[in-house]
Order: sequence, then C-alpha cells, then structure tokens
Amino acid sequence: MSENRRRASAEKTKPTPFWLAAAVVVPAVGLLARIEIEGGEHLPEEGPYVLAPNHYSEFDPIVIAVATWRLGRAPRFMAKESLFRVPVVGAVLKGLGMIPVSRTTSASAAGQAIAQAAELVADGRGVIVYPEGSLTREPELWPMRGKSGAVRVATAGDIPIIPVATWGVQSILPRYGKFSAWPLRKRIRVRFGPRVDLALEPGVTPSPAQLVAATDTVMARIAGLLGQLRGEEPPAERWNPGQHGQKETGRLEP
Repeated sequence: MSENRRRASAEKTKPTPFWLAAAVVVPAVGLLARIEIEGGEHLPEEGPYVLAPNHYSEFDPIVIAVATWRLGRAPRFMAKESLFRVPVVGAVLKGLGMIPVSRTTSASAAGQAIAQAAELVADGRGVIVYPEGSLTREPELWPMRGKSGAVRVATAGDIPIIPVATWGVQSILPRYGKFSAWPLRKRIRVRFGPRVDLALEPGVTPSPAQLVAATDTVMARIAGLLGQLRGEEPPAERWNPGQHGQKETGRLEP
C-alpha cells in the first residue's frame, strides 16, 4: 500500500509557523530519504489523535514529522518542559504548538494527562508521543517496554491512539552512531496502523495495572507493524531496560 493522497486539514492549509519549518525541512529530508508511507488512511484527517511511533534513531522524529505533514496534519511533539524555558527555543516550541511535559508523580501525571487531552480535543490537534521515552536499548532495534504517557493522554480525552513504525532511518543516523548523508535518497518506510482498542473507559483514570496492560498492547502493535516492515517476527516480549541494568535517558513522559 502506498501513500494516500488526501486533502490537507485546516491546521496545514492556514498560515502557521509550520509553513516556514516545512519549507526548509521537507526539501532537505527529501534529499536524504525517499520516504514511503503505508497505511496513511489510519491517521485521522481532522480532530485530535495520539501518534505512537517506535524510536531507534535520533533522526526518526524528523521522518515522522515529514510523514505526518505529507498526510495533511501538523506534527506536534511532547517536549521536555525545561526546553520551553530556553530563550528562542521555547518561543519556537510554543509557536509550533508543542506540548510541554514534566517529570511527575503518578498522581500529578494523571492531572497533566487530563489537561493535555483537553487541550488537544478543544483545538482538534494531534500529538506525537514516543511511548518508549528514549531510544530503544533492544539489541536488534525492536521496540522496548513502553511508558504510559501516550495511553494516559488518549484515555483522558477518548482520543484515538495510532501506532506507527518506521524502518530504514538507521541508514542515515544509526543509534548512537554517526550521521551518513551518502548515498542520497535512502529508502525509509513508514507504516501506520489502525487505532488501538485500549479496553479502557474514556475519562476514567486507569489503575496502574490497566495502564501497564494498555501500554503493552500499544507496544505490541508497534512491534507488529515493524515486523511487517522488516519481514521478521518481533520478539514476544518487550525488552525491559530495568531488568538489563541499563539506565533510561532521553525524552520524558508523564
């Protein structure tokens, strides 16, 4: 299945700071990568959504952003709250509608998720949340155990959570490796999947056990999509950094 040609949403057709960013980023990425999008019909044409991708390269957020833009939606990410306090950077993030996220306790994380979901629903916007929270530590680049941020936001606002997997980005920037521009136009595949049924009651704060189960379901769906791209069967269980003595770093989630 190839990329769907469809109308752009109002958030893309109306003048926004995204226009300037897209004018620079999209052509530049087009030189580096030949991005092939599959299952794009699963990304809602309008209204809120939570997009949950795999994460194995520092460059894959750029690929996800370009794919989302090409499908007619504005790519917004959750970013560490501290970045919003950095001069210029903070202003750019706010202008692009990025969502601040802070390190919180379980109780305050629930409140934060509700506020974030309400904002997404009110504005009809989507957000991209990396459930792993950082680059995967799994030796073969399969998704590792996820965190609950994406599920919390989706459940709080009854927002569809859409799994997506990419493959090929490691040819441009390997995990913890060096950037490689040559040869140009490397093939990268992006596959979107249908909305994940979380089996949770919308608007009701899930229990810790329910959050874990729902997050595991999301990660299994992402791994399944990646398996389709790779032509391989994903591991039955997700890699758990805590059990392998590896400290998680990188993006923070509620």
